[in-house]
Amino acid sequence: MIKVLHLSDIHLGSGFSHGRLNPETGLNTRFEDFVATLSRCIDRAITDAVDLVLFGGDAFPDATPPPIVQQAFASQFRRLADAQIPTVLLVGNHDQHSQGQGGASLCIYQTLGVPGFIVGDRLATHAIATRNGAIQVVTLPWLTRSALLTQPDVEGLSIAEVNEKLLDRLRVALEGEIRRLDPDQPAILLGHLMTDVAKFGAERFLAVGKGFTVPLALLTRPCFDYVALGHVHRHQILSEQPLVVYPGSIERVDFSEEQEDKGYVLVSIERGNTSLEFCPLPVRPFRTLRVDVSQADDPQVGLHAAIEPTVIQDAVVRLMYQIRADQVAQLDMTALHEALSLAHTYTIHPEVVSPARPRLPELGMGNTLDPLDALETYLTTQPQLGDIAADMVATARGLLVTELEPWEGSEDWGEVGDRWRSQAFTVMERSILWQKQEHNCGCFEIRNSN
Repeated sequence: MIKVLHLSDIHLGSGFSHGRLNPETGLNTRFEDFVATLSRCIDRAITDAVDLVLFGGDAFPDATPPPIVQQAFASQFRRLADAQIPTVLLVGNHDQHSQGQGGASLCIYQTLGVPGFIVGDRLATHAIATRNGAIQVVTLPWLTRSALLTQPDVEGLSIAEVNEKLLDRLRVALEGEIRRLDPDQPAILLGHLMTDVAKFGAERFLAVGKGFTVPLALLTRPCFDYVALGHVHRHQILSEQPLVVYPGSIERVDFSEEQEDKGYVLVSIERGNTSLEFCPLPVRPFRTLRVDVSQADDPQVGLHAAIEPTVIQDAVVRLMYQIRADQVAQLDMTALHEALSLAHTYTIHPEVVSPARPRLPELGMGNTLDPLDALETYLTTQPQLGDIAADMVATARGLLVTELEPWEGSEDWGEVGDRWRSQAFTVMERSILWQKQEHNCGCFEIRNSN
């Protein structure tokens, strides 16, 4: 039985906006969180003396991480080399420079020839000798169109046709690797990709370049004892025979992952027999507090009631609240910041809402009020317009006359009346907008409800 630790999507160097400066180290606290979480994964691999570590891709946010980020990543994986644990580092979409043109950030480990380290930067099969026997790993990195197709191949094709051609090429290439496998030894497919049945996480916002979706049926081959995937940040098991697993990312990148458990997978593999255990990691919580105080007599009390100390303690918090403009002066922002100070970091997102205005009964559906009378009725509810209101009525009267001129010879005045009424609000809007331009008046707006 070969024991494998499968982790993915470290994104070391992400999420700095959710941290703060640590005065003792000079580092961003979220960077320290990511390093500490990666260290826990490596600790488990060494403590349990696993036979193999599989990394499913996306080591960094991009292919050119700062030196301090590269150093932190290397120092943790160096521990696996020191412990003589074979490790496969798969190239993900974020690890590739310029969407596959110009190499990948992880290829430095291949160039340096780090003992026991394999970089999966192309579709290939690797025979690995572990302490508990040999195992075969087929690496399938993030594939771009240029990796499988040339420009003449796609000329004149639609996107759907290009994707279908990509899958045909991948199917043929993968079949070639499968035929080289030793059927008596356990085999793993390690891929960084999006399957057609996976549930999205934050990767939909983080993706660099456009990939294509791989059908699950292409991966669930009986020759594989385990299919280890990367790219999707949400842990999920897509198939039982064979096991097809996304371990998910090891840390929360942003609030889109607020409700997701983070961790890695421990897998026990022998030919024809595989079992796994998802190992959650104690990552920093993200908390969203949503509250509507627009109807509250005392909005300060409503906000403080939503801020529970036990919920926000050491968490990354965002407070999102709705409030009326006339209530803003009632808030004590100093007290609000003090209430949120237990959080690791926090942001405040107010949304100023307008109170619902009652519908004027005179302008309700089915009312046959003359359009000029309707306009005057509306303007009576806008005392701030002052003398402008009279000018607006005069302008509306002129517009109505202009609109009715083509019908003056019509004998069917009922038809004219119907059209007159149907244009009531159109004329009102024209009049009001014209007056806004003439008088630079921005104190009201047209609403469908009126």
